[in-house]
Amino acid sequence: MLPFPAAAADAQVASGNIAWIVTASALVLFMTLPGLALFYGGLVRSRNLLSVLMHCFVICCVVSLLWVVIGYSLAFTPGGPILGDLSRAFLGGLVPALPDNGLPEGLFALFQMTFAIITPALIIGAFPERVRFPFLLLFISGWLLIVYVPVAHWVWGQGWLAGLGTIDFAGGIVVHTTAGVSALVIAMMIGPRRGFPDGLMSPHSPGLTMAGAGMLWVGWFGFNGGSALAANGTAAMAILATHLAACAAALTWMAIEWVKLGKPTSVGLVTGCVAGLATVTPASGFVGPMGGIAIGVAGGVFCFYGTGIVKQRLRIDDTLDVFAVHGIGGMLGTLLVAFFAATQLGGVGYAEGMDLPRQVGAQLLGIVAVALWSALATAVLVKVLGLIAPLRVTPDDEEEGLDLTTHGERAYEHG
Repeated sequence: MLPFPAAAADAQVASGNIAWIVTASALVLFMTLPGLALFYGGLVRSRNLLSVLMHCFVICCVVSLLWVVIGYSLAFTPGGPILGDLSRAFLGGLVPALPDNGLPEGLFALFQMTFAIITPALIIGAFPERVRFPFLLLFISGWLLIVYVPVAHWVWGQGWLAGLGTIDFAGGIVVHTTAGVSALVIAMMIGPRRGFPDGLMSPHSPGLTMAGAGMLWVGWFGFNGGSALAANGTAAMAILATHLAACAAALTWMAIEWVKLGKPTSVGLVTGCVAGLATVTPASGFVGPMGGIAIGVAGGVFCFYGTGIVKQRLRIDDTLDVFAVHGIGGMLGTLLVAFFAATQLGGVGYAEGMDLPRQVGAQLLGIVAVALWSALATAVLVKVLGLIAPLRVTPDDEEEGLDLTTHGERAYEHG
C-alpha cells in the first residue's frame, strides 16, 4: 500500500477507483480460489489433492469471518503503534468514502480481506499430506490474529514500522515474509513426510500446477496494481513491473534448471514465475520497468538456490517451497526496493526525509523484526495448539492419503 495518501478524489475519479478496486478484490480472491488451490494441488500426490483444495477453501471461509469480526479493526484503525482499536469491530462505523481516494471503507476492508485470506493459505504448502484438519483450523485462526493482523498494522496501518519509514507496496513483508518464515518454522515442527528426502514424491499433475500458476499470475495484477488503491498511473506501472518481473524470473529459473539438470521443466518454469511475482510485490509501485526486470532476475536466482538449501542441505520438508519462494522472495524484494526506487534507476524516489542509507536501514529493520516475530509467534502457537489437537495424522492415514482418511472422498478412483 502507498505510504502516503494520494490526492483527494473528485466524484468521477472516485467512481473509477471504486470500479478498479472491486475488480482487484475479485482478482486477489481468484488467486486463492482456484489459483493457489490448483497450483498446490497439482504438486502433491493424487491421494491428497482434495485435501489441499479443502484447505484453501476453508481458509477463505474462516479468515473472512474473523476479518469482519475483529481482524480488520485491529489492523487498520489508528489505535497504537502495535495494534489498532476495536472501533471497526464487526465492520461497524465504516465511513462512506475515504478522503484520499473516494473508496467506500467497506470496499477497502473487502480488498484487505482478500490479502488476509491468501497469506495463511500460502503457509499450507509447507505441510500438505500430513497435517490433521482440526489442527489446521485452529492454527490458521490463531495465526491470522497473532501474526498477520499485528504486522499489517505495523506496516500498513500506520504502526511503528511505518513510522520509521519501512515501505511495502503490496506485501513483501506483510504477506510473503510472514507466510514464508512461519512456513519454515511449522515445517520443522511438524516433521517431514514419510520417505523424505530419499523417496520419490513427484507432483501428480504438473498440468494443474501450470493452470494454477497462470491464475496466480493474472490475479497478481489485482494484488499489486490494486495496492495503489486508485485507478491511476501508479497502478499501471505496478502491473507492468509485476508482469516483467514474472517473465524475467521464470526464464531465469528455467535457464538455471536447464544448465544444472539438462532439461527445462514445466514445474520449474512456473515456480520461477511465482518467485518473481513474490519478489517484486513490495517494490512494484515504487520501481520502473527495468527495476521490475532486475528484481525478477534476482528473485529467480536467489529463490532457485534457496529451494536446494532448505531441502538438501538443511533437510527441512517445506514441501512446496513456501519459504524459498515466498519468504526469500519477499525479503529480497523488500530490500531491493530501497535501491530500485531511486529516480536514477527509474523509480519514484523516496518519501520526504529518506535517502538510500535510511531506506535500506528501514527495510532491514522491517525484515528482521517481522521475521523474528513470525518465527517466535508461530513456534509458540504450534506448541500450545499441539496440546489441544495433534499436529500429524497417523502413519497409516498418511500412507492412504488425506482425501479418503480425513474427508472420505477421492479425487481419482486410483492413485
